[in-house]
Amino acid sequence: MPKAKRKLPMQLLTIVSIVIVLIFGSLGYAAVRYRNNNLKPVSSNQTTVTLTIPKGSSLADVTTLLKKNGLIRNEWVFKQYVRSQGLQDQILAGTYALKPSQSVSEIVAILTEGRVENKLITIKPGQRLDQIKQTFINSGFSVKDTEAAFNPAQYEGHPALVDKPRGANLEGYLYPESFQKDGTTKPSQIITSSLDEMQKRLTPELRAQFAKKGLSVYQGITLASIIEQEVSNLDDKPLVAQVFYKRLGMDMGLESDPTAFYGAIIAGQEPSLRYDSPYNTYLVKGLPPGPISNVTQESLRAAANPANTDWLFFVAGDDGKTYYSKTLAEHEANIDRYCKKLCN
Repeated sequence: MPKAKRKLPMQLLTIVSIVIVLIFGSLGYAAVRYRNNNLKPVSSNQTTVTLTIPKGSSLADVTTLLKKNGLIRNEWVFKQYVRSQGLQDQILAGTYALKPSQSVSEIVAILTEGRVENKLITIKPGQRLDQIKQTFINSGFSVKDTEAAFNPAQYEGHPALVDKPRGANLEGYLYPESFQKDGTTKPSQIITSSLDEMQKRLTPELRAQFAKKGLSVYQGITLASIIEQEVSNLDDKPLVAQVFYKRLGMDMGLESDPTAFYGAIIAGQEPSLRYDSPYNTYLVKGLPPGPISNVTQESLRAAANPANTDWLFFVAGDDGKTYYSKTLAEHEANIDRYCKKLCN
């Protein structure tokens, strides 16, 4: 005859229940602690990490990107947090400035509110095309994308370029200005914006003034680029323009140092007044084949509206001032008196 099962004493049942509760309580506490620890910042590092989230990225894609860049502690915890807040479909594409010192909640707030980082890319006055290209590359664009964007063929039909000779590059046409750039910006967009700014300066009145001077718009921009390189003082620009116009009228060489330097530089040589190129206005009379840099509005205006003076020479003095003269003897005297350092 089988023995009857003995019931566990009530005291033992109570102990077992308490142990189970303690185990589950401990596990729950450990889970909460694990979750909370992984929601904390990765470190106290304040270094900014620039992160671009492409359009169409899933929560898993974003999580992987954050972990790879050292911005979150745990991928599973991050995803669970986002889902618990109902934000899995609220993360916005764009370029963000994030830090390892930010918590998960801070990072998620930035990503879901679309607090994208906008950077300025600045085309400076008087820059050559190769310098502007390097500015684009330094701003994060690839060499390949930059080179492709500087192909003038893709901007055919832009009103700023209607006078540009076929085969000429964009030298002289990219107006100096600062432009907004984020993770979705293409270099061609910035170039188009720069051409838009140039078109605003190439007014019908300006074009008409160039025509009165016997210059095409392209030649006007070329002359403006030489003025841009020669002097920075706004009052000097129309005076220098007048000197060049007088020399052109006399079939006399412009003898502009920046033109000679430009010809050498684009040929991969050291800047030199002796380098033989079509741009060297010591060796070739008339305007060079094209612009030698970009131009400002003031240089364009000076080229279109030169001063009503009769100077034939000018020299930049050691004191930063420009000195003008009508004869070679006066010019040489100005060099001896005012340009002892620079002219050496």
